[in-house]
Amino acid sequence: MQTPVVEMRGITKKFPGIVANDSVNFDLQLGEIHALLGENGAGKTTLMNILCGLYEPDEGEILLEGKSVQFRFPGEAIASGIGMVHQHFMLVESLTVADNLVLGQSGQPLIRENPKKLHQRLRNLAEQYGLQIDPAAEVWQLSLGEQQRVEILKAIYRGAKVLILDEPTAVLAPQEVEGFLQTLRNLAAGGTSIIFISHKLNEVLAICDRVTVLRDGRTITTVLTSASNERELAHLMVGREVNKVIRIERQAQSPVPNPQSPIPNPRLIMRDLWVENDRGLPALKGINLAVNAGEIVGIAGVDGNGQRELEEAIASLRPIRGEINLNGTLAHIPSDRYTMGLIPDFSVADNLVLRDIQKPPFNKKGLLRPAAIIRHCTQLVERYLIRTPSPHTHVGKLSGGNAQKVAIARELSRSPQIVLAAQPTRGLDISAIEYVHQQLIAQRDAGAAVLLISTELEEILNLSDRIAVLYEGAIAGIVDANADVRHLGLMMAGKH
Repeated sequence: MQTPVVEMRGITKKFPGIVANDSVNFDLQLGEIHALLGENGAGKTTLMNILCGLYEPDEGEILLEGKSVQFRFPGEAIASGIGMVHQHFMLVESLTVADNLVLGQSGQPLIRENPKKLHQRLRNLAEQYGLQIDPAAEVWQLSLGEQQRVEILKAIYRGAKVLILDEPTAVLAPQEVEGFLQTLRNLAAGGTSIIFISHKLNEVLAICDRVTVLRDGRTITTVLTSASNERELAHLMVGREVNKVIRIERQAQSPVPNPQSPIPNPRLIMRDLWVENDRGLPALKGINLAVNAGEIVGIAGVDGNGQRELEEAIASLRPIRGEINLNGTLAHIPSDRYTMGLIPDFSVADNLVLRDIQKPPFNKKGLLRPAAIIRHCTQLVERYLIRTPSPHTHVGKLSGGNAQKVAIARELSRSPQIVLAAQPTRGLDISAIEYVHQQLIAQRDAGAAVLLISTELEEILNLSDRIAVLYEGAIAGIVDANADVRHLGLMMAGKH
């Protein structure tokens, strides 16, 4: 084979209590799309953070086109043509899209740029790669899907020869994914080498040339995608057979049917609900919907059709017109775990008691009781299978899947009557997805009313008893779980 564009030899990286990478080997060829697979916490992101200069390895060597290099900070990696689009975005939310793209590029003050010419150049670049975005929009006003496009466009704008994508389709709607994958094919055909971190095995098999699997920080194997399949890759990742709920084989019925159709007992009721977005425009337009005890109602739709505003309205994070009635206690599993669900610089233990920190047994006469907090944390860590070195570990140091388990454990351990689960498996591996789905089903079967907001159509179909389709802020229709996928797709596109 030709000299790899990137070769990582014997990479080892340790953090307190964790060996994130243990003598990992990885290589990338020119114009190749190479998948990096593994469970949450397997070491994928750490390995790529080393390649892009965020971390320095404790041991090992990085070679670019056969020459040994050392990156002390990201600027050196960027200058060498390595760009990374992180799962959790690295954007300045108070700046515009255009400002984020040119930030730190030329060293020239932004006021010297001609805004009209800059915006037009960025629009042309965005259209070329199918990443349409408004250069004048402020990032904080964008949906997660739109922010993802900005991150990808930023790497392309900087002329990355090696493009690292960490869960790039996690915030894209099903209709957007194929166009995005075609963009990657075009980039690879033009000589860009791409590292594709994903838990969506169907996408990996559809677009990647090779797959390297990590488990517990070690390299398990590298295989050709043409000689593999989803079952084999899942087994390599997890080390066991995964009981993945798949609707494809059970078209005639819901894979996780409610054993008894719920008697109408509405726990969550929305009447003529109107909500504005951050620009002051209508995001939800007269929503009428009820969720009964003992059922899961899925909200399907392309990202950006009012899902975030619906979530925030129900969680009392956004003003409303109309009514939202909650007949019971609410558990909120947020769409962005790090901004709405967790405090990354707080410990696992502290995050697990955030809602009840002022109540016994965690607080007595205004004084915290650390021993009670640690006992509670230990119980939830064991019950919810949270992998953490210690109760005192900052939750921001955990893998995405384990951080999500912390948020879920805190919310569901309080025995809620209503569960608001927004994008609950975004960016999670197949084992963690299996776990989250089991928890939501258990809540439903225990009598909770579950509202599931997800842009993952398969997830909506797998779990829901009823499905409401959201299009341009209005409910386009409500169907049962046996709905035809094509019909749902048309409704999501506004063609019902």
